[in-house]
Amino acid sequence: MKYISSPVQDRGSSLDLGLFAGRISTRGAIASLLLLGMVVASLPTLALDMEGSLTLGGKAIPGAKVTLWRTAGTGSSETIGESSTDADGNFELQNLSSSEEGSIYYITTEGGDREDVALMSVLGATPLSAVVVNELTTVASVFTSAQFIDGVTISGNPLGVRIAAGNAPNLVDPVTGTWGNVLLNPLNSTQNTTLARLNTLGSMIAAFGTTADDAWRAAFLKAAASGTDEIPRDTLEALSGIARAPWANPDGLFGLFDQAYPQPEDGSRREAPHVPYLAYAPEDFAMILSFAGGGIFAPGKLQVDVEGNIWSGVNWMPGSQSGVYHNIGGGTIKLSPNGTALSPPITGFTGMGVDGIGWGTGMGKNRVWVSSFNGSIGVMDLEGRQIGKESDFPMAGKVGDLMGVSVADNGDVWIADATKNQLLHFPGGEIKDGVVVNVKGLKSPFGIAIDAQNRVWVSSSQSNIVTRFPADDPSKAESFEVGVIARGVALDSKGNLWVASNMSPGFPAPTLPAGTPVMKQFQLMTEQMLPIMAKGTISAENPTGVLNMIRPDGSQPAPKGFTGDKGVFIPWGVSIDGNDDVWFGNFWGRGVGLMAGDDTQGHPEGTKIGDVIHVFQSGSIQMITDVVVDQAGNAWAANNWNDIDAVVDNVDPARASTTWGGGTGISVIYGVASPVNVPAIGEARQPN
Repeated sequence: MKYISSPVQDRGSSLDLGLFAGRISTRGAIASLLLLGMVVASLPTLALDMEGSLTLGGKAIPGAKVTLWRTAGTGSSETIGESSTDADGNFELQNLSSSEEGSIYYITTEGGDREDVALMSVLGATPLSAVVVNELTTVASVFTSAQFIDGVTISGNPLGVRIAAGNAPNLVDPVTGTWGNVLLNPLNSTQNTTLARLNTLGSMIAAFGTTADDAWRAAFLKAAASGTDEIPRDTLEALSGIARAPWANPDGLFGLFDQAYPQPEDGSRREAPHVPYLAYAPEDFAMILSFAGGGIFAPGKLQVDVEGNIWSGVNWMPGSQSGVYHNIGGGTIKLSPNGTALSPPITGFTGMGVDGIGWGTGMGKNRVWVSSFNGSIGVMDLEGRQIGKESDFPMAGKVGDLMGVSVADNGDVWIADATKNQLLHFPGGEIKDGVVVNVKGLKSPFGIAIDAQNRVWVSSSQSNIVTRFPADDPSKAESFEVGVIARGVALDSKGNLWVASNMSPGFPAPTLPAGTPVMKQFQLMTEQMLPIMAKGTISAENPTGVLNMIRPDGSQPAPKGFTGDKGVFIPWGVSIDGNDDVWFGNFWGRGVGLMAGDDTQGHPEGTKIGDVIHVFQSGSIQMITDVVVDQAGNAWAANNWNDIDAVVDNVDPARASTTWGGGTGISVIYGVASPVNVPAIGEARQPN
């Protein structure tokens, strides 16, 4: 990195700080340190030189305009440097001011041989001294910042913009212009098609700027329009359209790749500049990565904290041969906004007697609450440090298996007791003030949400009922019928409650005796369901499960629930994004579902409430319990189960796969959702 003195502030001052410090005597330490501080304060401001290269398909792009941008604290962008590429595609930006806290830096290029070729590289929080801008940096930058790109500029809520920038290097390194370390790790490079999708899109951008004819270019821009009436003007706008709706036209885009780089008749390698590439048309072009470590194994409910970190309690301990018959409970995990594990390996965060966590992860403004299969409750700060001890809870030892946790806007905490059919209430989040609350109609309560009127909504996993009551008067509880085995719940911005039910209305509910422990519930359910599936009564062609929406006045636009034309298959968790669209964990369908919400915007003409817009599937997406959206519009998914035989075989399991019962890691789908405010307390809101 090259630093030079700012011409505005450089007045010829110089000082050897190491020599100066070495001369500090004990007797004059205080005076000398004060003097040192004054000298440092008077030093000239440092400025930065940046060197870079611009290539397309490995070839230099001369004569292109290069612009360096910085996002301000408000999330808007400003230009801080301009240059142009020389005959070798190189450029230099001089006398740049040093990085400012909270800012994000990125480069855009326009022109060169073609005016409709625009490229990008998001650099992150530091204006790097050496960079490469090419088609791969463009794909990575556009997909992670998809919700914030308008033309050549990036703007939006500051936290979301920072989260997006922090994830771009996971796909492509801005210094080298080649694949990022997360994309290259074995969890991703061989277990999903993200590397091939990235290379395929990058190769098409290279063709656009080098070898393709005008007809192909026009067809590519049209194919990238994603169902909108506006045709993109350049490659950057085209990729932005693909990134925001990667499901819109995968066949058409792959067909253009095939035209640009035909497959030789002998089956040998195509002449595409990047390998590996896709061999078959994908279901979508989404960029999906998976993250492990930090104790992740069979995560249940996901939460996003105020800084964008991902949290979850996990069912079982990584490396254990756990299933529904016998198991070793896991702890609580935390990932940074770019997927880096921040919790201890294998165990995760532990303490307060918690041993195995199902749906019990709740997020407050500065605390994380978890509830355990063994009836214990854990409370942590956002660094994972335990607050208090197990004996602090007034009801310690008097509760059953605990599931859902929800934090109200006023700080109240509610927890579902799944085996004693009751709730626990902690007014203001005070542990010592916790009380047991009995509410009529609960039958293995599971998910909890608290609306703007401070009404508590509770799903019951051993019935087809959602219960609602005023927080200050549980005696006024009322019930609403939904699908069978009601699970996750979430509130949209209009106060509508969405609930996912494993089974469709009228489907025979599994026989579960009252008070059955949660893990035993899963065991009995699976034992009873597998024979039905073996007969073909339930299958991908004949799925079961629904999502219901209950309005604040108690009415339902679809009392029998939404099935999304067979797109819903035993759903589990549900979340709402900033557009009020609905994201759900399609558990048995091994996917992440996107459903149109109540009068939501931005979808193709004719889309109506309850339509499943797309179900994302990938080698990195297993049996999903929950999906949450962060402030960058990334959809994070919990891989809860993986190999059913490993989960339920208690007689003579295949020894090599006994650690495959729990799902591996947490996966992310970049930039496909409308950003939402975090943490998700109460009704969904757009970021401030």
